[in-house]
Amino acid sequence: MLRSLYVRDYALIEELDVEFDAGLNIITGETGAGKSILIGALQMILGARASTDTVRSGAKKAVIEGVFEGVQSEVISSILSDNSIDEQPAIILRREITSTQSRGFINDTPATIQVMRDVASNLIDLHGQHEHQSLLDISTHLDLLDNFGDLEALRGAYALQYRTVTELARERNALQSRQQEMEEKKELYKFQIREIDRVSPVAGEEEELEAERRLLENAERLYASTSDLYIRMYEGDHAVHDKLVTIRDELEDLTAIDSQFEEMLNEIASATIIVSEAASFLQHYNTGIEFNPERLEEIRTRSSDLERLKRKYGGSVDAVLEYRQEIGDAYDVAQDFEGTLERLNERIRSVQAALTDQAFDLSSKRRQAAERVRGAVEDECRKLGMPDTRFEVQFSVQEDEDGWIYSDNGMPNRRAFESGMDQAEFFISTNLGEEPRALARIASGGEISRIMLALKTILARNEALPILVFDEIDVGISGAIAGKVGESMHQLSESHQIIAITHLPQIAARGDVHFLVEKYIEDGRTKTRIRRLSDDHRARHVASLMSGAEISAAAMESARELLDVSRRTTPIRTEDG
Repeated sequence: MLRSLYVRDYALIEELDVEFDAGLNIITGETGAGKSILIGALQMILGARASTDTVRSGAKKAVIEGVFEGVQSEVISSILSDNSIDEQPAIILRREITSTQSRGFINDTPATIQVMRDVASNLIDLHGQHEHQSLLDISTHLDLLDNFGDLEALRGAYALQYRTVTELARERNALQSRQQEMEEKKELYKFQIREIDRVSPVAGEEEELEAERRLLENAERLYASTSDLYIRMYEGDHAVHDKLVTIRDELEDLTAIDSQFEEMLNEIASATIIVSEAASFLQHYNTGIEFNPERLEEIRTRSSDLERLKRKYGGSVDAVLEYRQEIGDAYDVAQDFEGTLERLNERIRSVQAALTDQAFDLSSKRRQAAERVRGAVEDECRKLGMPDTRFEVQFSVQEDEDGWIYSDNGMPNRRAFESGMDQAEFFISTNLGEEPRALARIASGGEISRIMLALKTILARNEALPILVFDEIDVGISGAIAGKVGESMHQLSESHQIIAITHLPQIAARGDVHFLVEKYIEDGRTKTRIRRLSDDHRARHVASLMSGAEISAAAMESARELLDVSRRTTPIRTEDG
């Protein structure tokens, strides 16, 4: 919901800060009081084009800020993430307008006006005589119909098959575009495969070969050194081991006299054992040294072959092996191109058959939902004073010889879209004898607002847009029809926050909260303000909508009756709506 709207130095508004409630928020005021200015300010944070003329005379800049709560969605999260904007519990849209420029902010992060529009388009639908409205966008009609018919699961299953066919078709196109290139490179790949396979490199073998080469190249030195060390440590006339044994024996005698030598005796005894074990290792190592010049030459040749492959195919054995896998796969495909292509086509045909079944099933369910929508919208329009309304959903498909949706009876295939094979558009006629016309081309004014209200009431209960704004929906209606309009708006407000500007008491009385916009003069300047009406002031203002400035006792009584009826039919709301 739109929790609050702050406006400073915008047109006739010096400063105002209004907090809205969940449910139906009514805004009234005399003609010229500034209601349109308030809507204009709201449009600024929705990304509308700004005019420098809107900055209040004498001010440096105009500031408009809206705080939205409980409106998070995957789409909004994605937009914020894509534009490096931190996601917060509330979404704050702010617009600053100066005499030379306009800047936008989302959650205190600078944002382009387009990004503000993208976020706002998932928050608010504003209905007025000159506004763009979501229901006039043909691209939304199919989504609304699927929402109404609870067809999301069926549509999701179809979309999964569609993405599978898309990926397979992309793979086939890539394969076909590579055919000539693959034919040209087949002989080169064949030569390279043979060259690599002749050597047959193995991952990790270079380290093993290098270690073995070092041993063979240094065999003589290893033999001489280990032999010499063994003699000096164990077998020579002055061997280290013999000297340690002599020292150990002497320390044993000293320890018998004074126990202070015991620790030293233990250390020398340990050293004697260590020297003995080291000498044993040297002797064993010495006897195992290999003198094999033939093996050394094999290693050098093998290393040279590996080095040559590395220089040609990637710089490392791992890169050579990866390249061998790549050209091996490409060579196999080139060898059996027609077979590979046919197997891929068979997979595509199989998935297309499933796609076709789901497309026709989805299309059938949509037509059933469209018939239910037709009756419901026409009934709702009759309630709102348009008894001759005819509404219909017109479907179309695109024939395409290469389309992915199969057709029976020799008819051309149909083009597939991610949403199905259907395209849908809403058509409506409000006058007897007139054929329905596209909703996007119907006349503007109060009638279109009532049509939007009827469609929203039927179609938008599950719609993602949480906030609806109706600007003077009551143009051209009065009496009992006004009461029906108020009732419909009240019902719709159970699932959406609604902000409505009205002149009719029957609609104003249905609100959960009532705001009055008024113009006043202060310090010789005209200003606009908005205030929330208490119950008593609300009754007086509803009465003034009935009788004008001179409020009669009868008007007050009627106003109280309207408000009482509204309270009796209004459910208790929580902050969540």
